[in-house]
Amino acid sequence: MRDVPTSAVGSPLLSTIAVSTLGGLLGGFVAALLVVGFTEALKAMLAVVSRQNTWALILVPLLGLALSVLVLYRFGLSEDQGAQSKWAAKWRTFLPDAARSHLTDDMVSSAGAEERFPWRLAPIRLLAILATVGLGGPMGTEAPAAYLGVATGAALGTRWRRLLRPAAVGGGAAGVAVLMGIPLVGTAYILELEQRHKAPVNVERVSAALVGGFVGWLLNILLGVNLIRLVVPKESPHSFYQAVVAALLIGVLSGSITSLSGAAIYRAKAWRAKPLIRLELGGLALGVAAVMISLIASPSAAIGPGGGAITWVESATGTAAITVLAVDVLRAIATTASAAAGGCGGLFVPFLAIGDLAGRAFAPYLKIPSDLAGASGAAAGISGGYHLPLTAAALVLGQGGPRFAVLTSLAAVVIAAFAGNAAAKLLDRVLSFISGLAKKPVVAEDPYSF
Repeated sequence: MRDVPTSAVGSPLLSTIAVSTLGGLLGGFVAALLVVGFTEALKAMLAVVSRQNTWALILVPLLGLALSVLVLYRFGLSEDQGAQSKWAAKWRTFLPDAARSHLTDDMVSSAGAEERFPWRLAPIRLLAILATVGLGGPMGTEAPAAYLGVATGAALGTRWRRLLRPAAVGGGAAGVAVLMGIPLVGTAYILELEQRHKAPVNVERVSAALVGGFVGWLLNILLGVNLIRLVVPKESPHSFYQAVVAALLIGVLSGSITSLSGAAIYRAKAWRAKPLIRLELGGLALGVAAVMISLIASPSAAIGPGGGAITWVESATGTAAITVLAVDVLRAIATTASAAAGGCGGLFVPFLAIGDLAGRAFAPYLKIPSDLAGASGAAAGISGGYHLPLTAAALVLGQGGPRFAVLTSLAAVVIAAFAGNAAAKLLDRVLSFISGLAKKPVVAEDPYSF
């Protein structure tokens, strides 16, 4: 039998790496630039909204939800309306019964087959995101960043078909990395998210995600942008026992609250009600939550992805734990209501804020630094609520801090993953027992494509 030359064996692998690297570079670079511009526009709109009086802070996000629903369901079309033959209709025609405000749903459902990604719907969804997030809705910017990144790569790939999949994966990773300023968060986010559709973790996808994450991080540094604020722990726990208790309590509380919120959001988005009914009920719940947060905390804590709530809790030293927890739960209700009403945005950043608040509620009693409690709670919220433990771990390692503080946060991430899964299963059983609403368990069928 004739030996096969080593170069002949290695060439397909090298070719795959080269193509995926090129695709990741192309998709990542273009996507990161677009994400920076779009996110800066969102920040500028939020800055204007945040300077308004209390009633405007409550009413403007409701107006944003209404505009989002109007864009998606009045300007947007459905294939069963028969308008898809017109060229312009391709840019605003959704599949029948599609949840039009879902961003990650398209990323998850097309994972591993990015050529099916409906990138032409990106412009209409970006308008809905501007209305929801830009006008102060309690939803985040990471899903828009990833969505815009994947859409950019898929659109570029229509001209260079071989680069389509790596460009889409690299674009999604770059979008998140340029937003967060941490390369591995972008890489882990896109790979872990796409695993919900059993997308293969192969050389092509991993290479593209790594390159895209690096490109996004590099542009974050070169452009000097500050798109999102992360809480970095500056002080370690004072003892091993304190670290264990902190990780356990923060992981369980943060993971459970965000997991229950995530399960509620999944059910809300799957609710088959008319858009107007969803808007009325979701808007009512959001308005009530915003008023209550304004009364017990601050009006700025009620709007936006969560930065205002973190600023409030950092400045409100000596606030009772029950007050912090109340704001935490109300923020979770507000985000759930926004998603139910048809708001278009992400949940990663809101879950960071919800987890942060849950962690800080324990800080005075555990006698641990507030920033450590907030950082651990935020990472635990991503692990338990968004069900992305590897992304949460990448966040902890990427943002840094004292070694013992990092280990404490990592322990909270692991505990939150188990607590979040247990809380979702418990909710399924309770709903099935009480009202029969959960005919199929959320945990069994749910890809958590928030």
